[in-house]
Amino acid sequence: MEKDELKILAQNLANPQGEKGIEIGEMMNATNISMTSESIRTLLIEDDECILEIGHGNAGHLKTILDKAKNIRYTGIDISETMHNEAKKINKEFEIQADFVLYEGKKLPFQDKTFDKIFTVNTVYFWEEPVAFLNEIYRVLKSNGTFVLTFGQRDFMEKLPFTQYNFNLYSNEEMEEVVSKSHFKRMKISEKEEEIASKTGNEKITRIYTVLTIKK
Repeated sequence: MEKDELKILAQNLANPQGEKGIEIGEMMNATNISMTSESIRTLLIEDDECILEIGHGNAGHLKTILDKAKNIRYTGIDISETMHNEAKKINKEFEIQADFVLYEGKKLPFQDKTFDKIFTVNTVYFWEEPVAFLNEIYRVLKSNGTFVLTFGQRDFMEKLPFTQYNFNLYSNEEMEEVVSKSHFKRMKISEKEEEIASKTGNEKITRIYTVLTIKK
C-alpha cells in the first residue's frame, strides 16, 4: 500500500468514517474477533450484570456477549458516529438489552460505579491521556468489578506499516507501568498468539497480543 493509503487506513482504524469506515468496521470485526472473544471469556459474565464496551466498532459480536448469561445489560461507547450508527443498525433486534453511546473519547458519560464488567479491544493505542482515561474507567466500574484491556504487543504492532501513523504502542512492561500510575491496584497478564490475515493484504501473519485483567 502507498503512504497515503496507509494513512487513510490508520485514520479509519482510529475513527472509522463514512462508507470506507463501514468497510473498515467489518474488516476490524473479522480480524479482531478472536481478541474480542478472548476478552469476553475473560470477563466471566454472570446473570444480571451491566457490561460496558469501549470502542465497540460495528458490534457484530454483541450476540456472543448477550448469550453468556441471563438478563445482561450491554452499553457500547464509541467516538465514531459511523460505527455508532452501524452498530445500532446491525443490532436492532437487541435494542431492549443494548445501548450505544457516542462520546468525545475522554470522559465517560456515566455515573460512578455503574458497570460490573468493562472491556476494550485495540483502542489503547489512541488514548490521548491513558492514565486519566484509566481513572475514568475506574470511576464507572463497580468496587468488585473487572476491567479487561486487550492490545497487540509493541513488537508485533511495530511490524505493521500503518501503525507509524498516530498509534501509541505498548509492551507488556510499558502497559503495566501506565496501569500502575492509575487508581487500579491489581492486574493479571495473559499472552496469546494467533495466525491472522493482514489488514493490508492476503498474507498470514502471527499476532501476539495481551489480555490484561484489571481490578480495583
